[in-house]
Order: sequence, then C-alpha cells, then structure tokens
Amino acid sequence: MIAFGPPMPPSRSFHRLFVANRGEVAVRVARACDDLGITPVFGVSEADRDAPWLRDRESICLGPARATGSYLDAARVVQAARQTHCTALHPGWGFLSENPLLASLCEHHGVTFIGPPAHVMHRMGKKIPAKRAMAEAGLSLIPGSDGILRDADDACAVADRIGFPVLIKANSGGGGRGMRIARSAGEVAAAYADAQAEARAAFGDERVYMERLLEGGRHVEIQIIADRWGNVCHLGERDCTVQRNHQKLIEESPSPVLDDVVREQTLAAAVTAARSIGYVGAGTMEFLLDTSGERGVLRFMEMNTRLQVEHCVSEQRSGIDLVHEQIRVAAGNPLSFRQASIELCGHAIECRINAEDPNDGFRPAPGRITAWQVPTGPGIRVDTHVEAGYVVPPHYDSLLCKVIATAPTRDAAADLMIAALADLRCEGVPTTVPMHRQILASPAFREHRYDTRTIPGFAPAKGNG
Repeated sequence: MIAFGPPMPPSRSFHRLFVANRGEVAVRVARACDDLGITPVFGVSEADRDAPWLRDRESICLGPARATGSYLDAARVVQAARQTHCTALHPGWGFLSENPLLASLCEHHGVTFIGPPAHVMHRMGKKIPAKRAMAEAGLSLIPGSDGILRDADDACAVADRIGFPVLIKANSGGGGRGMRIARSAGEVAAAYADAQAEARAAFGDERVYMERLLEGGRHVEIQIIADRWGNVCHLGERDCTVQRNHQKLIEESPSPVLDDVVREQTLAAAVTAARSIGYVGAGTMEFLLDTSGERGVLRFMEMNTRLQVEHCVSEQRSGIDLVHEQIRVAAGNPLSFRQASIELCGHAIECRINAEDPNDGFRPAPGRITAWQVPTGPGIRVDTHVEAGYVVPPHYDSLLCKVIATAPTRDAAADLMIAALADLRCEGVPTTVPMHRQILASPAFREHRYDTRTIPGFAPAKGNG
C-alpha cells in the first residue's frame, strides 16, 4: 500500500464533521477526519446503532432501518448535523451524495456541504444540461437527441436520424434504471413507454432522452478535483469495464487499452470542462470508449458530482488522499498540489468484495460473519467496516470490503491481487472472491478481450442474473 505523506494541516478547517453515511464509506471519511484533527459524528439508522465502526465514536440515530426514513431523509440528516453542533457534512457516496436538496439544505442552515455547490449538482445531475455543458467545453458526445424526447413519435424520428440500435435513458438518476434498448423502428414506442414509466417510478421524473447504443465499448472515467480558487486537477483515468448490469465489479488505473493521445486530450478537456461549470470538490466524468475509429474516442456519458467507490485506485497511483483534499477545499483552502506536481505511478486494481453468490444470479446474502481476516503486505490496501461477528444487514448494499493491489505493471498487480484474495478469509456468508480470482486469472482479462457486456473468464453455474 502506498504510504500517504503526513496530511497538510489546513489553514482553515472544521472542529466537528457530520458523516451522513454508513459502513465502509463512514470508516473512510472518519479516517480522514482523524488525520486532520476533526471529530467525526455519525448519523446512523436503527439497524446500524451497534455497528462496529461506531465503537468509541459519537453518533445519533436518524431513523428506522429503511433508508427512506433515515439515510435518505435530507431534512433529518441536516437537523441531526445541527443538533450535534457539526459545521460540516460529508455525504460519502450513494444515498444523498448527489442530491442537490441536501446541498441546498446545508447551505440554508449554515452547514458546509463537502461537495460541489447545489446549483452545480443540479445542473450536472440532469443528463441533457450536463451533456450540453460538456460539449461546449470540447468533450465528445454520443450521437443522440438534442434534448428531452417530446413523445413516442419524436423518439421514432430521432432513432431514424441517428441509426439503430438506440438507448432511451432517464434524464435523472442512474444505475441502469430508466434505460431501454430499441433495435428496430418497431421497438421504439414500447421502449420509450417502458423507460418513461421506470424513470417516473424510480426518480419522480419521467423525462427521457435518446442516444445511439454503442455496443462493445469500454467504461472509462476521469477523476478530477477542484478548489474555490480556480485550481482544477485530474488524477488520471480509471477503467471500469468489468461490470454486471451497470454495476462495477473491478476497477483499474490506468486503462490498459486507451491510446496515449486520446488519453491526454481527454484529460485536458475534462479539466477545462470542470473549470467552465465552476466545479468545486471531487468529481468523476464518465465516458464510453467508442472503438469504431483507429484510435477510439472517449464519448462523455455523465458526471458524478461526488467521490466514487473506486477513488482508491487513483489515490494509490498518485499518493494523494482525496478525502483530505475534499475537506480542505470545503473549508476554503486551495488544493495542496498542482497538476505539474502529480506523478501517476504503477498500476492499481480494485476488487469490490460483496456478500453475494455469483453462481446464483448474484443473490445478496445477508447474515452473520463468523470469521474475518483481510490480506496485508506491500502493495495491498483494504478498506472495510467489517469484523468477525458483524451481521450483514438486508437493508443496504452488500459491500464487505474493497481490496486494492498496486504494482509496477498490470500483470503484476493482477497477480498480487489474486494472492491477496487467497488470503482473505470470510466465513458465514458467500462472497464474490472466487469470481474475482477467476476473472483476474483469465486470458480474456489479461489480454483485455472484453467490454461492458461481458465478464471476462466468468461463467456462473446458474447464469449471470
């Protein structure tokens, strides 16, 4: 594991910071708070009141186990922050992390939101305004509708113009919801109606737009971070192509297939784009690598206005602690580095280890962990909230830990990860560890012969779910 240098004490900081999240996210934010001499205060649900990460920590109950009454209730979260005398709030990732309402409530009640301003979150959270802003900054887009589709007839006309297959997508939200594919003119009307209905149910916003479906592409994203003084930097790109149903399984940096010219051009354009919208804090721009050309083109899909689960691989290559920088920036300090001083070294791979059974359609497997041991050693980092005796609740994401392996080359990092996963001991619930080892050892992964539609080297006994 890369040893980050001692944190630079910010000239301005916070004394108490509210952690509006749970599990591994909460542990990660609290570690940064400890480094910076800040007291973290945890907002938790009733299901998490006795969780191990709260031991010897200050916490307050937000509400019931159901997330809508606790972690997803913005008003309760901000009220709890004020009640515990916290002057800053970190949303982590997931839950309310990209909800501009939370940022607005924080601003209204004098609590510093550790993330971009509410108006920037609102703009980038809507796909069409975000795409327009990114196009103006010089990023390439996927061919599609010029805005929101008016009706099914409009959808048919756009599909005829850009060519099949097409993808109809929700203007709000993400995670694969509100998305439908149409491969011919006869499928467009039904796909439009289905996408609209799912978007309405999932996000309360039935508006949808259309893109040409680029099949066989790779998912590449760029980590940026910016301060309030106009300084914007990138920490390179991550390749997140190994995924299932739009849920990432393995992330790595750098991308093993990206042309150097395309890489440098897109990294520079991403920095320009972030600066042009007044972005502040950590964020990620997501792209689909269109391989139809000689070098390929990174086509902008969306921006995540928060820290990503997979930020660890960027930290390992750069030696920069992104949560430290988020907190520093939110307090009004400039970034502690500039682009010219960032040196990206080696190759980093992250595996998300979940309590799931990949051979049974990735069925979540809540239950008690009876034995737990994580790997250690040079080049290995493990971020986790789990210990022996922990009960994986059925209410939330089943992530147990993230294992990150860093080595001079991609093959060396993959070999190191395989060895590390062999040392990871989890008893009581099934995990995705065997699947990850199978993927990493496969010729398809080593020779990067896969795209977002396939899981290299993995053939579950009962299908991929």
